[in-house]
Amino acid sequence: MVDASPKMADAGAETVNAAPATPLRPAEVARQYYELTKPRVVALIMFTAVAGMFLSLPGMPPLPLLLFATLGIGMAAASGAAMNHLLDADADSVMARTRLRPLPAGAINPRRAFAFSVLLGALSMAVLFTLVNALTALLAFLSLIGYALVYTVYLKHATPQNIVIGGAAGAAPPLLGWCAMTGGLTADALLLFLIIFCWTPPHFWALALYRSEEYSRAGIPMLPVTHGARHTRLQILLYTVLLSAVALMPFATRFAGWVYLAGALLLNGVFLLHAWRLYRRYSDRRAHRAFVYSIQYLAMLFTVMLVDHYRAALDSLLARLLG
Repeated sequence: MVDASPKMADAGAETVNAAPATPLRPAEVARQYYELTKPRVVALIMFTAVAGMFLSLPGMPPLPLLLFATLGIGMAAASGAAMNHLLDADADSVMARTRLRPLPAGAINPRRAFAFSVLLGALSMAVLFTLVNALTALLAFLSLIGYALVYTVYLKHATPQNIVIGGAAGAAPPLLGWCAMTGGLTADALLLFLIIFCWTPPHFWALALYRSEEYSRAGIPMLPVTHGARHTRLQILLYTVLLSAVALMPFATRFAGWVYLAGALLLNGVFLLHAWRLYRRYSDRRAHRAFVYSIQYLAMLFTVMLVDHYRAALDSLLARLLG
C-alpha cells in the first residue's frame, strides 16, 4: 500500500486551487477534462445501460434511439463524475490513489470543472428529454443528483454504510437504458438494478480494505476504518452470497434461460471463492484481486445475459454460416 506523510498530504491539499507551473498544451488540457469524467467508471456504467436497452426488447433497438439514449446517459454519468471530482478535491489531495487527479494536481481550475459538469448535465437532460423520453431524463437527473450530491456531499462522510445506501444511484444505468427503449419499467428491469445494488458493497469494500489508511487520513468513514478489516471481510462475504442468490433470479423468473444460468453459476463460484479466501486470510493482494474480479464479474454477467437473450438469433446465424 502506498503511504504518504502528513507533509506530502498538506502539499497535495495546497494544489487543489493551484494552477500548473507551465501552461498545458491543448491536447493535455483535453486529456485532463477527459480524466475528469472518470472514463473507466463511466465505461462500465454505459455498458450496463446499453445492456438494459438490448434486454428490454425482443429484437434490436432502433438505432437512432439507441444512439441518443447512449449519448444522453453517458453525458449524465460524465457530469456526475466531474462533480464528484470537484466536491472530493480536498479528500483526493491526501490520498495516494487520487492525488494526481486533475483538480488536486492543479491541471483544471475548480470553476471550469464546475462549468464543465453543469454543461454536460444540461446537455444530457436536453438530449434525453427531447430525443428519448421524459421519464428517462427524470431518472437520469435523480441518479445524477443522488451520486454527485447526496452520496458525495452527505452519505460518504456521514456513515460507514455510505456505499450501500449510495449504491442506488450507481445501480440506475440499466433502468435508464430499459426506460429509454420502452418508456417504462418492469420487474425484470428492477432485477437488473438489484444485481448492481447488491454488487456494489463487495466491489467497493474490497478496494477500501487495501486503501483504508488513505480513507482514514482523508476523514472518510469507510467500513474498514470504522469497524475494522475483519468485520469488512465478513460483510464482503455475506454480500457476495446475497449477490450470488440475486444473480440467479433472472433465471428463476424466466427472464433468462439455461445459458445465463450456467454462466451465472460459474461467475458466482469464482466471486465466492475470492470472498472466502479474503475472509479466511487477508492480504492487500487478495483484496486487490477481489476488487479487479468484481469489475470483470459484472461485465461478464451482463454479457452472458445478452448472449442468452439473443441465443435464438445467434443459433440461427450460426446455422446459416455453417450451412
